[in-house]
Amino acid sequence: MTAPERHDAHAHLTPAGRADACAPAASARTVVEQLAIVLGSVAPLPAVRVPLDAARGLVLAEDVLTATDTPPFDNSAMDGYAVIRADLLGASAQNPITLPVVADLAAGTAENPRLLPGQVARIMTGAPIPDGADAVVPIEDTDQGTDLVAIRQAPVAAAHIRRAGEDAHAGDRVLAAGSVLWPARVAAAASAGTSTVLVHPAPRVAVISTGSELVTPGSPTRRGQIPDSNSFLLSAAVAEAGGIPVRIGAVPDDDDTLRAVLAELAGTVDVIVLSGGVSVGAYDVVKAVLQPLGTVHFGPVKMQPGKPQGFGRWPAGTQGPLIFALPGNPVSAYVSFEVFVRPALRLLLGQPELHRRQVTATVVDGWTSPPGRAQYMPVVVTTGTVFEHAPADNPREASTGASTGTTRVEVRPASRGGSGSHLVAGLAQANGLAIISEGTTQVRGGDLITVMLTS
Repeated sequence: MTAPERHDAHAHLTPAGRADACAPAASARTVVEQLAIVLGSVAPLPAVRVPLDAARGLVLAEDVLTATDTPPFDNSAMDGYAVIRADLLGASAQNPITLPVVADLAAGTAENPRLLPGQVARIMTGAPIPDGADAVVPIEDTDQGTDLVAIRQAPVAAAHIRRAGEDAHAGDRVLAAGSVLWPARVAAAASAGTSTVLVHPAPRVAVISTGSELVTPGSPTRRGQIPDSNSFLLSAAVAEAGGIPVRIGAVPDDDDTLRAVLAELAGTVDVIVLSGGVSVGAYDVVKAVLQPLGTVHFGPVKMQPGKPQGFGRWPAGTQGPLIFALPGNPVSAYVSFEVFVRPALRLLLGQPELHRRQVTATVVDGWTSPPGRAQYMPVVVTTGTVFEHAPADNPREASTGASTGTTRVEVRPASRGGSGSHLVAGLAQANGLAIISEGTTQVRGGDLITVMLTS
């Protein structure tokens, strides 16, 4: 859901079949403890073999070895003429040497004419070097003749020849298991003669928003209804993390409806991400459906926003899909995804780097942080320049007002409302999350803090 997280003042009036909302609360975990439990429950998905053109961005589960030498034969690095170097000793612009052209070799040709002393072959880039030739003269150093060619410069030994195996020899490891197949690595695998690769597949991730107040964006709304933004937010986040989102959309606050949706998903996805219905209200459908099964743990985490969290598996007693039950407010859902879900998806992918890059930044405008909880403040991260006047022992520069600039990373809250969990418009401006420790209640201008970069 995307409305404020629901805390029903009449939660003790528990609807039939639901756990008592006033039951003793689970002890709060730290972010580190919750993340350790999540990652301890996750392993890379079993490897599958896929065509090379479907492997971009995936992680290799085995080494890629070259099938043949790369390149597989001596070939020309230039458009020009394959020559016997001894024939051209002494050639110059003032004293060109003219020789007959006995062959014309294009890239891809299988021809292999043997050059005899005093002969040359016109050759294109990538074409095999003919037997007998030991150098290539670039076309720019000739008159570009086709029957006879005047060559104005003597080549050095092996000039412009790419040797067979120069890049790799047959059996060499081109890519190691664990490598992420970015474009250049896909090209390397193709050059090695590989048409399929063994990789960890992208996880399929179902995304569900819960809440009877939610409607499809663009639909008419009546009083009490709001557009479902969370399923779009989280689906986009899944795709950015490397997963395959399966956006289910909004499900009303009805136990049987949610059970039916979850039952239909079991066996078709690797992960289910729900938002909303995880707090202590009387109508928190996710908690009501999943908590009695015993395979999903619900409890507070010492963080702001994102305190209510649920994590486990569905259905009960199986190794079915992982379940993440996140708070319903958009900022809470987003922060929870970044802190817990994204690293888990990266681990399922077999990615070597699970976490976002972090930097140290200087606070421009300060804010407050709640006591006893780690805060994840959406911030705008910029690069600023601090100017320092020339030192006093350099009076010449000081007299002209010269100064030197030092670049530093700066942050300010993305929204005037700070880290309020409903401030989705401000979230759109953020490109980082400032991480404030549990023991800090006041962040002041000039403070150095840790920032997770999110874009």
